[in-house]
Amino acid sequence: MEKPRLSFWQIWNMSFGFLGIQFGFGLQNANVSRIFETLGASIDQIPILWIAAPLTGLLVQPIIGYFSDRTWTVLGRRRPYFLCGAIASSIALLVMPYSPYLWVAAGMLWILDASINVSMEPFRALVADNLPSDQRTQGFAVQTFFIGVGSVVASAMPYILSNVFDVANTAPAGEVPPSVKISFLCGALVFLASILWTVFKTKEYSPEEMDKFHAAESAGDLVQEKEEKASLKEIIDDLRAMPKTMMQLAVVQFFSWFALFAMWIYTTSAVTSHIFGTSDASSALYNEGADWVGLCFAAYNGISALAAFALPWLANRTSRKFVHSLALVIGGGSLASIAMIENPQMLMLNMVGIGIAWASILCMPYAILAGALPSRKMGFYMGVFNFFIVLPQILAAGILGFFTRWAFDGNTMMALVLGGCAMIAAGFFVSFVQDEDEPNKIEDVVKVTVTA
Repeated sequence: MEKPRLSFWQIWNMSFGFLGIQFGFGLQNANVSRIFETLGASIDQIPILWIAAPLTGLLVQPIIGYFSDRTWTVLGRRRPYFLCGAIASSIALLVMPYSPYLWVAAGMLWILDASINVSMEPFRALVADNLPSDQRTQGFAVQTFFIGVGSVVASAMPYILSNVFDVANTAPAGEVPPSVKISFLCGALVFLASILWTVFKTKEYSPEEMDKFHAAESAGDLVQEKEEKASLKEIIDDLRAMPKTMMQLAVVQFFSWFALFAMWIYTTSAVTSHIFGTSDASSALYNEGADWVGLCFAAYNGISALAAFALPWLANRTSRKFVHSLALVIGGGSLASIAMIENPQMLMLNMVGIGIAWASILCMPYAILAGALPSRKMGFYMGVFNFFIVLPQILAAGILGFFTRWAFDGNTMMALVLGGCAMIAAGFFVSFVQDEDEPNKIEDVVKVTVTA
């Protein structure tokens, strides 16, 4: 018994919650460094303060993945986690910009990131649960589209509020500007509403139905597993049995996410100090530069939303590996070359390349991975796969502050150059990945061309 193909609108509804998830992430990525600097954080403190994000992902995602594989309620397997995470995330978004002290803002980042991860992790598994193999690339592409749209609006919102609606963009020293506070309020509302849409518009297959779809597995296996208690030995055994493709993708993910983390935590500082010429977080010029960074982040996410539909088309004519490798090299070159920019408007050209890479990072590794994973452990392995997203971020948080202060003499722009080089390296390592669920079409194309 094969899984039925879903319509475009069924895939759309199933992925709609990612709009809110990425709205929250977009606000976090574009504004948290700004909030930290406003509350008095120094440049070399920022990476350590950001360590909350990867650490919570490291702890939360595999646990949520493990238990969502074994959950069955009136809302299904994955949807209860979507809803609980959305409620907690919305509360954190409301509180964070009103933090009176730096340590409060850092603590709210822990809560916000943990809650977002509770909602996000099961979404990846839901695509693999509900879609047949030949629709998974499309499913992850639609998620990437919503990630792009949510990030565009979230990243640009402070700029829009201050320049279109004349909301104040500055505040007394030590206070977050009203434009940022209102943006986080809107983020809380969008996050909860979009998750509710997916929860009530999406159907999940029961464990019995999943057994029928995977007849090669023992009858009733999923029904029995959902009643089992967590076993440390079982988790360790599953880690030892990690598919080869997953290990190969781990190297690619490591370098990709090191680059992204460097970009997220240091772009505001690099652009405001080197292009706008100020490091005073309370000045009007700094806040103008910080808003421009938000607009740049909106631009690369907008490009990723468009590229989300172009990349699967190109992958069908070449291969997923070829597309991912090319996108990473383009993105890495675009990130590193920010150091050559003097006119802020020119940054938009760099955002095009970064947006292409971001779209591929959110789509291709998961499409490749899904075909290599056992279906009944999809949530667990998708959670473990996020180890290779958060570990490079933890490393970056630990060393980037040191490098920036001592090796780069406080020049945060060099952190972006280092990130660009890491992303190019990730593109190189894609060639070593084995895509078990897809023929290597690019080799076929080359053979036909040579024969002709």
